[in-house]
Amino acid sequence: MKLGQLDGRHAVITGGGSGIGAACARLLHEAGAKVSLLGRRIEPLEAVAAETDGTAISCDITDRAAIDAAYARARAANGPIDYLIVNAGIADSSPFHKMKREDWDRIIAVNLTGAFDCAQAAIGDLLSGEDRRLIFIASVASLRGIPYAAHYGASKHGLLGLSRSLAREYATQSLTVNAICPGYVDTPMTDQSVARIQEKTGRSEDEGRNAIKQMNAHGRLVSPEGIATQVLTLCLPISRDINGAALTIDGGTDA
Repeated sequence: MKLGQLDGRHAVITGGGSGIGAACARLLHEAGAKVSLLGRRIEPLEAVAAETDGTAISCDITDRAAIDAAYARARAANGPIDYLIVNAGIADSSPFHKMKREDWDRIIAVNLTGAFDCAQAAIGDLLSGEDRRLIFIASVASLRGIPYAAHYGASKHGLLGLSRSLAREYATQSLTVNAICPGYVDTPMTDQSVARIQEKTGRSEDEGRNAIKQMNAHGRLVSPEGIATQVLTLCLPISRDINGAALTIDGGTDA
């Protein structure tokens, strides 16, 4: 990618302090964008902001008032929002017959309702200029069933439905809406999944991590930087005809 292709444009990234969000921040910054990083924990946000000349903003995306306040700070620092990358999300696992309603509510609140609020709070900006982008970081769980994580799968199916619906609704505008659907990625969220496997099965860390790697067809974890490259590509003006897509990055599981 040629540097400077996004000069002066403003990208807001939720969950920007680690993993996919941090990788997106670094790559979009290299391409010339100004980045605002939102998340619950300020320390990792500030660390990534220091690398990217970005703006770190503590924000709980389950709180609409907090989102509105965070966006106001982001606009004050970097101008209107050109690109919104909705990346913040959480995961958990449980057999359905043991799943607690509060766990369902928590997953849906972050992964789906939080994504709705983040998108809606930015829609005025995203419809007011040229080549604006709304990108949801979804999951392969948006596309197929996922045992022992019905709440997570339902939230990600809903997120893909939201993405596709907005893509159709705004198809004649200068905004595109797309979803990226990764398999298991080398991120702290996967580290948490490994820990849950260890706790529930007694396997070693290496055994748990290898079990997760095998869920991707190529037998390894997906790189956050590879996902960030696809986010950058979608942000380029030449990608204005890509709308309503669900880009799967999982090593070819469904090939």
